[in-house]
Amino acid sequence: MTATPLQETTLTALPAPVRRPAYDRAAAGSGVVHLGVGGFHRSHQAVYFDRLLARGHGEWGITGVGVLPADRGLHEALRAQDGLYTLVLKHPTGAIEPAVVGSLLRLLLVDDDPAAVLAAMASPSTHLVTMTITEGGYSTEKSTGRFRPDDALRADLTAPHPRTAFGLLSAALRRRRDAGTPPFTVVSCDNVENNGALARRTLVEFARLQDAGTGDDLAGWIDRHVAFPSSMVDRITPVTTDDDRRRLADEAGIADRWPVVAEPYLQWVLEDSFSDARPPLEEAGVQLVDDVRPYELGKLRLLNAGHQVMSYLGYLAGHRRVDEVMTDPLFVELVDRYMREEATPTLPPVPGTDLAAYRAVLLDRFANPAVSDTLARNCAEGSERIATFVLPVVRDQLRTGGPIDVAVLAVAAWARYATGEDEGGGRIEVVDARLDRMAPLLRRRQEDPLAVLGLGDVFGDLADDERFRRAYLRAAGSLDRLGARGAVAHLLGPSSGRSR
Repeated sequence: MTATPLQETTLTALPAPVRRPAYDRAAAGSGVVHLGVGGFHRSHQAVYFDRLLARGHGEWGITGVGVLPADRGLHEALRAQDGLYTLVLKHPTGAIEPAVVGSLLRLLLVDDDPAAVLAAMASPSTHLVTMTITEGGYSTEKSTGRFRPDDALRADLTAPHPRTAFGLLSAALRRRRDAGTPPFTVVSCDNVENNGALARRTLVEFARLQDAGTGDDLAGWIDRHVAFPSSMVDRITPVTTDDDRRRLADEAGIADRWPVVAEPYLQWVLEDSFSDARPPLEEAGVQLVDDVRPYELGKLRLLNAGHQVMSYLGYLAGHRRVDEVMTDPLFVELVDRYMREEATPTLPPVPGTDLAAYRAVLLDRFANPAVSDTLARNCAEGSERIATFVLPVVRDQLRTGGPIDVAVLAVAAWARYATGEDEGGGRIEVVDARLDRMAPLLRRRQEDPLAVLGLGDVFGDLADDERFRRAYLRAAGSLDRLGARGAVAHLLGPSSGRSR
């Protein structure tokens, strides 16, 4: 099959089975600015707004903004395709289901034109600013919840052209306030607990630093007038590979520079709270609710923390992909036990959700070979992810006297992985923003396994909790004596790995 290059002018030439935008993109307006366009945004939020546009709500297109220098390659590829891209759903059977998404109407890079980004955010036609800036983008000390601006944010305090997400938000809201334009709604779509409140706190604290000594009170205006609804987002979205591009061209006849691949499962739960205009997202399948927290905690502590539990231990045991781990009965039992005995007791009831059934669905999703991700990607920025997803479960269980051994073994495996050397002496490429601070602590692990607990912004008061310290010593010792697989088998007991 000859592949057709994806562009606005070639949409009608695509093979008939391929779904494509059923609306006039040239007539659509951009009511949304999204900060941090990447794979997940394109497989998730952009899909919902594509559905809204298809239903005739033509004001809800997206201006996509690349905040980091690393965003350039994707943006250049998308610009060459008029913002169009192919979403390729990968089914467990191995079949693919391609569809062209058209909701990204305009693409901007902060590095190229920060003034254009600010103008888009300040425009009266913009009603929502959504963002996927990762867990580390909020400059918050995980152990205390305190705002700790990093160097980039500090530079944005006085920069004429801000470069960070929160610098841009502050500048754009200042313009809107001064012009008498209603504020937009800020929607965090990152995997952090209570992400709406976190986004509010970060932005208000940042604006307060800008206000200092000026007599202005932008921080107070933001706090009073801007809505920051919390959200829970879910869709497994692996990195796009050259094989994905080739398969799309061969089987669907689409030459796409940067398609996005994802599982069929899709969920967005959003607090029904808006500053100004409210998109009818319920028509696109979004669950608009009064309280996102139960859904959010369920996802963070089962899916995201479940990934952490399997990834460091699985990598050290010789596995390299998520689905590969989930063909190993020992690790299936480990993840199931963590979710059932350690995570679930810390969760409030989730409306309309049977948690036992949800756990079973997660195990099946993890095992889907079509969307399997690498364990190395799950292990990246491990100190941030351990602090965000796993340690909150440990803290809650310590408060109630509940079990913590699986979670603590995962934490000890993270520290072992972060040394940069696997059990066979091979090199591990560790990706972690805290690596420079972690490295000297990890070098002392043989004589002082607890040294890593000195990372105060990760562990906080857990470093002084005697039960946690004892559990960590047991886990680290078990990993050293038995290796990762042996440590898992020892923890699970003599019948481990026999059945799911």
